[in-house]
Order: sequence, then C-alpha cells, then structure tokens
Amino acid sequence: MTKTILITGSTDGIGLLTAKKLAAEGHNVLLHGRNKSKLESAAAAVGGAVEIYAADLSDLSAVRELAENVRAKHYRLDVLINNAGVLKAPQAVLANGQDIRFVVNTLAPYLLTELLLPIIPANGRVVNLSSAAQAPVNIKAMQGDVPLADMEAYAQSKLAITIWTQEWAKSQADAPVMVAVNPGSLLASKMVQEGFGVTGNDMNIGADILIDAALGARFADASGAYFDNDSGAFANPHAAALDTDHVADVMSTIKGLIAKTG
Repeated sequence: MTKTILITGSTDGIGLLTAKKLAAEGHNVLLHGRNKSKLESAAAAVGGAVEIYAADLSDLSAVRELAENVRAKHYRLDVLINNAGVLKAPQAVLANGQDIRFVVNTLAPYLLTELLLPIIPANGRVVNLSSAAQAPVNIKAMQGDVPLADMEAYAQSKLAITIWTQEWAKSQADAPVMVAVNPGSLLASKMVQEGFGVTGNDMNIGADILIDAALGARFADASGAYFDNDSGAFANPHAAALDTDHVADVMSTIKGLIAKTG
C-alpha cells in the first residue's frame, strides 16, 4: 500500500538514501532540507512522486511554517521520519543563545511531530533518529545558559529526543507508533565524515532500519521503544532515560522552550 512519508534532512546522507529506497518502492516521499537548490537536486536523484519543502530547523518559526505547508497539501501523513540532525556547525550558539544541537535534534522534531500529529493516523508512525551517543541532559545547557562541546551537546540532544519519544508514546492514546532508532554508529554520512574524519560504514545499514521502523511489522507494537541497530535489537537507552526526575525535568524544559516560541 502506498504511503505518504516525510523525511527531514533528506538532501544527503541516510535521509536521501532512505528517500530513494522508499520512492523506488512506490511511496509518496516528501523531502525536506534547508537549501532549495539542494532539494531540487535531491528530488531529481530520488525520482518518483516527490515533493520538496525548504525549512531551517534551527528556527522554530520555520518549523511551524513547514508543518503548515505540509498540512496545506496533505490531509494524511502516514510516516514522519525525524532524521535531520547537527553535530558540528559554524555557529553552534544561535542568536537566541540556544545550542543548535538541542534546537535541531530535539526541539524541532518535537514541535514538528506535535503540529503534524492531527494528520498522522493511529496506524501511522513517527521515527526519531537517536544515536548510540547518549548522555544525561544538562538542563541549563538545553536552556542556553551553559556552553557545551560539540559531542556533549550532540549526545545530550539525542538522549533528549529518546526521552520525549518514550514519554509521548506513554501519554498518547490512539496515537501513531513513536520509536527512537540508533541507525548504526559511524555510518558514511557527511556528519560522520566532518565530525570524526572517517569514511564510515555502509549507509544502507541505516536506511534499511529506518524503512523497517517506518513500515515493518516488528515495530508495529513498539511505541515508545528504543531500537539499537548496532546490536540489531530493541534495547534500553541510557539509564538517565529511566530516571523519573531527570525525565520530568527534560520534558518540562522541552515544553517550556517551545512555548516561548509560540
């Protein structure tokens, strides 16, 4: 059955490869990226029934506009893959003082999911990109009051998206399946090459697990779960995701920061 699937950050890397594979299977793929010309090139590379949406996810007002644009064209979105992510950036601290990793990797996907949820059916799915790199969240850093090194910010932002995935799944009745997925460590993406200076592993490893999470039977009853593709199994995230006080702090901070931009 043909699905309508939005993939953020799909102009290169795992996102683009996932889009190509899904389009080849006949699905309607919605590509997202920051740069219109890159999006047009990606659309040409993907082929099939694709649409393009340009938005800078470091700006939550642009996230709101992205959701509006998708909803203006679609009454139903079967799958949202929150793939876009940042490890290193020329300007890690945004004009509002927040760290770009928390905004793009944690807050933007939360807000986008919230805004698109009304058009995602109960049998739909939200797939969030987590990572093997996870670390307890420094709440003051998430709020923009404490600077962090690149890898610290990245690991904390990835635990934060994993936390909100599990908590949202718990709180939603008749909601789509929401899962957090570590697609595989050190895959051959631009982020890995820039961040670690290594070529990386076959990106098909990551694309294939994202497609499985989006459409596969083993994820159908896995809402709130974390899948670790390094071990090829569902697993516990970092222990901090099981600490009720830490989880409550992270969730209230995410909601507070998003409310400020409303």
